[in-house]
Amino acid sequence: MRRSLALTSFTLFFFALTTPGFGQSLGNAGTIEGTVTDASGAAVPKAQVTIHNALTSFTRTTVTGSDGIFRFTNIPPNPYHLEATAPGFSTFAQDVSVRSAVPIQVKVALAVAGAKASVTVEAAGADILEVDPSAHIDVDRSLFSKLPASDPGAGLSQAIVFSTGGVAADANGFFHPLGDHAQVSFVIDGQPISDQQSKVFSTQLPTSAIQGMELTTGAPDSEFGDKTSLVAQITTRTGLGAPHLFGNVDTSYGSFGTVSGGVALGFGSAKAGNLLAVDGTRSGRFLDTPNGPPSMTRETTRRCSTASISSLTARTRCT
Repeated sequence: MRRSLALTSFTLFFFALTTPGFGQSLGNAGTIEGTVTDASGAAVPKAQVTIHNALTSFTRTTVTGSDGIFRFTNIPPNPYHLEATAPGFSTFAQDVSVRSAVPIQVKVALAVAGAKASVTVEAAGADILEVDPSAHIDVDRSLFSKLPASDPGAGLSQAIVFSTGGVAADANGFFHPLGDHAQVSFVIDGQPISDQQSKVFSTQLPTSAIQGMELTTGAPDSEFGDKTSLVAQITTRTGLGAPHLFGNVDTSYGSFGTVSGGVALGFGSAKAGNLLAVDGTRSGRFLDTPNGPPSMTRETTRRCSTASISSLTARTRCT
């Protein structure tokens, strides 16, 4: 029986890797794909294509294949500025907006360098403007490393509290958005979760496994219902579409002998992706003496014990 299950699992895994086509981005994460061609319509190989969001500092770069095709997967919902460059051609630029998991097709037609000249005048900071009526904030991985973290079991809650206005922290990983209690909806890779995310109930999603978040605290879209004081749309990290092995190592040290560290490793292809994230914390924060230095604490404890014995003796005598 075990051999049969193992053989079946291996067969499914083999077909998953050999099936032609591309893998689908996770949940609400988007996909940007297209073809780079020249003025005659011929494919341009080895062209460099880059997408960038000036607000979150999210940047991805890829190189087209021999057929001129490029593809970005697992892109958090946001507007992006796309640029394509190739030797002997002028730079191509276009703004694209990722709002759903539906792949966005971009046709990049490169003009020969020097064939035409144009002057483009743009207002400063135009790339960071979003046409979105909701009160929200975009959080990328570049911000996670700058936020203070004191509780490994409530990393997600702390990231939301420290990066979003109008959210007050509470004990045990709870927080109150806009003064409400437990009125938060989480959308993790397109999967809505309205249950409370606190270490009292379950382990939270670690920030090392998150690529980005869009946190909405006012006027959410009609697609969200029930708990709408805060809507957290979370996109997790993945190795899908990663041509090379990637990862990161983070360490930190704080008071009370607190040492924290995390390791993430990802790899994959156009068809499948894997990501492993491991976090750990060692701290003496909850082992410190509440009344001061150890010498003072021992003296205070001795006095309290002495007082208690004296009180007990007095009661005995009265009895």
